[in-house]
Amino acid sequence: MRILHTADWHFGKTIEGRDRLPEQEQFVEELCNICEKEEVQLVLMAGDVFQTPNPSAAAEELFYYAIDRLSANGTRGIVMIAGNHDNPDRLAASYPLAARNGITLIGRPHDPILPTINPHPNRVKVLQAGSSWLQIQVPGCDDTAVIAALPYPSEARLRQLLTQSTDDVELRKEYNAQIAYIFEQLASHYRPDTINLAMSHLYVHGGEMSDSEHQIQVGGAYSVDPRSFPAMAQYVALGHLHRPQTVAASPVSTRYSGSPLAYSFSECNHKKSVILLDAKPGAPVDIHEIPLTSGKPMVKWEAREGLSQLAQWVEEWRDTNAWVDLTIHVTTPLAMDDIRVIRSMHPGIVNIRPILPEMEHTLSTAELKHLPLDQIFIRFYEKQTNGGTPDEELVRLFLELTAETAEDETDAEESEEMAG
Repeated sequence: MRILHTADWHFGKTIEGRDRLPEQEQFVEELCNICEKEEVQLVLMAGDVFQTPNPSAAAEELFYYAIDRLSANGTRGIVMIAGNHDNPDRLAASYPLAARNGITLIGRPHDPILPTINPHPNRVKVLQAGSSWLQIQVPGCDDTAVIAALPYPSEARLRQLLTQSTDDVELRKEYNAQIAYIFEQLASHYRPDTINLAMSHLYVHGGEMSDSEHQIQVGGAYSVDPRSFPAMAQYVALGHLHRPQTVAASPVSTRYSGSPLAYSFSECNHKKSVILLDAKPGAPVDIHEIPLTSGKPMVKWEAREGLSQLAQWVEEWRDTNAWVDLTIHVTTPLAMDDIRVIRSMHPGIVNIRPILPEMEHTLSTAELKHLPLDQIFIRFYEKQTNGGTPDEELVRLFLELTAETAEDETDAEESEEMAG
């Protein structure tokens, strides 16, 4: 079976108010063309279809167009789960209609998936199914796939699923243990004669993040041990992190496909792609990374020589079709008229960060160690606000907050020592 793994489309996402829907439309066309060219039989979309729980009509229209094209009139299977940005109920609302075309939409971990009723002989069929799992058959393939498909597992959603499946909830209070337990249960549907797959939208400990993901709790309850995935799975398709990457510490083949477009300037150097898999029962999957070309690149400029250097770059048609994060060195603060002139020079300039001469000097770590805490804060504030000065009340509040945090950490350390 030929399978394509994608995730984190974020339809409707903008960049500082600038519309990116045309780039997302371009990606959909590229994705559909890849599926046709590579004769893909099953698409796994691992969450974050939309940027917000309440997407625009245009974003929803693009979503429906995409899944309609990808399904190829019900001859190509699609399994799609909700991510943390998606409204799970809204995403799955069209499931009864979508299922007729081989499209499985799963909003919450406990949502029931139903076998296909009166299946057409030349269309995708769901042979067996339950909460967060299904066995799927696609035309032209002798093998079937069993997919453990876990949508974004927030604590509340996991609680609903565990309440329905077990009375042993008290033993599985920790988030990681819950995830491992659920995948263990879902893996009971795997068979030696099926292609065994898993998918979810979560943060695996050790994954590389970028600024475009909302802050993830990486040190505690919401990071998942890479050993939590079922050992019988031949491939685990993940969404959530925007950098394409392999989860090296997982005992099974596990990957983040990454987002199809760069969604922040921290993703400037990401090589966007989708993952193509060739799978058969009882054998390692063959994995191929297919690069994507859709969307505008995101670049960082630093004009150390000021406006004249910026004007020269514009005259040279540098990065004309890109989103630009601009750092510009100036001798005086930029006025609003200056900012308007800069923006008119290149329509893709998103951020403008002026650097004044007094901001050039940055203290080394060794020098910072010898400064009082209030002075460190003042220098940080000046840097973040392009030369601004915090008032005394703000500095006082910062020192109070720092003192409270230090006390809490001391109390926690003492408690751990007593417990030990």
